[in-house]
Amino acid sequence: MKTTFKIITGLLAGLCLAGTAMAQVKVEGGWVRATVQGQKATGAFMKLTAPQATRLVAVSSPVAGVAEIHEMKMEGSVMQMRAMPALNLPAKQVVELKPGSYHLMLMDLKTPLQKDSSVAMTLTFKDAKGVETQQQISVPVTTAMPQAPGHGHGHAHGDHKH
Repeated sequence: MKTTFKIITGLLAGLCLAGTAMAQVKVEGGWVRATVQGQKATGAFMKLTAPQATRLVAVSSPVAGVAEIHEMKMEGSVMQMRAMPALNLPAKQVVELKPGSYHLMLMDLKTPLQKDSSVAMTLTFKDAKGVETQQQISVPVTTAMPQAPGHGHGHAHGDHKH
C-alpha cells in the first residue's frame, strides 16, 4: 500500500511541476514609460515567448486602477488605439509589445512612475485547454526603450523589415 501511495504522490508532484513549467511564458526586455506629475496613464512594453500556444488575457498592477491590453495601428492616416480582450501568443514565437504596436496600458495611476523605479505586474495567460496561469513580473521604469547589449545608439528607431 505504501508503494502505491508513493507512486501516486510522485506522479501528482510530477504533473504539478510539468504543468507549471510548461505554462511559463518567457518575459524579456520589459519596461514601463516614466510619467510626470498629473499624468494618469502610461504604457508597458516587453517581449513574450510562450512554450505552447496561449493567450495573454489580463494584466494588473498595484500602481494602476485599470490595466488593459492595447493595440495601436494605422487606420488610413489616423493612428488608432483600442483595448483588446486577449493577445494571441503562438508557440515558440516572440510577440513584441512595443510603442506604436501591441502594449499594456496602465491607467488611473495612483502615483507618478519615476525613472529608475520598478513596477510589479501580474500577467494572466490562458492556454488552448482554457487553463489560466498567472505570472508575477517586475519591470523597470525608464524614459525610452532600453538598448539591447552590443547595439549602437539609434538602433531602436530603425527596425524596418524589407
